[in-house]
Amino acid sequence: MNTRLASMSFALLVLLWSTVSFAGEFEDGLAALNRGDYKTAVAMFTKAANRGDAKAQNMLGAAYYEGRGVPQDYKQAALWYRKAANQGNAGAQYELGLAYERGRGVPQDYKQAVSWYRRAADQGDAEAQNNLGVAYANGQGVPQDYKQAVSWHRKAAEQGLAQAQHSLGRAYATGQGVPQDYIEAYKWLSIAAANSTDKDVRDNATINRDILAKKMTPVQLAEAQKRAKVWKKK
Repeated sequence: MNTRLASMSFALLVLLWSTVSFAGEFEDGLAALNRGDYKTAVAMFTKAANRGDAKAQNMLGAAYYEGRGVPQDYKQAALWYRKAANQGNAGAQYELGLAYERGRGVPQDYKQAVSWYRRAADQGDAEAQNNLGVAYANGQGVPQDYKQAVSWHRKAAEQGLAQAQHSLGRAYATGQGVPQDYIEAYKWLSIAAANSTDKDVRDNATINRDILAKKMTPVQLAEAQKRAKVWKKK
């Protein structure tokens, strides 16, 4: 799969949990992370993870993946992600899928990657939905199916994921997996260009949008711009 999102960083996981009031081992681990005390954070997460706390197991997986507070160890990262994933933690399911796709800590296995992405995607994880769309588009781990690719990219795009918005726009532009529609293509490419924090995605979306604009009538262009302006993520 040639289009990938980076593994969720330790810092981003901290941000996602930053509104939790601190009490208990998991919360003590978050507090330590906010102080930049990674070793204490890992010690607290380990205690909570050994008691079966899926959130702590996921955080511990991230610590080992990035080498924060512990030596970097992809096998340990995969081990803890699996424990959390088996408890239904969507973030850990996504990360385990990524591990299988990249062959980090586990043997590379696209079918296993798709299996874990699907579990996370079914829970609404936008990054997993996007990666599942890429899997279907490329035929890696599943039979190639452009309609399924569009379906999963749409789910992620509607949640605001710029990479999926770009893929959906390109699908509409080429008619791959969906009837060709320049207005919808321009809309999604414009949204991706405006929404992305990734320079490569933003630049590619902008280039593809501007190329497409030259093929459109003024009426089509006006309608596409209107749709992009009023769009809101679900």
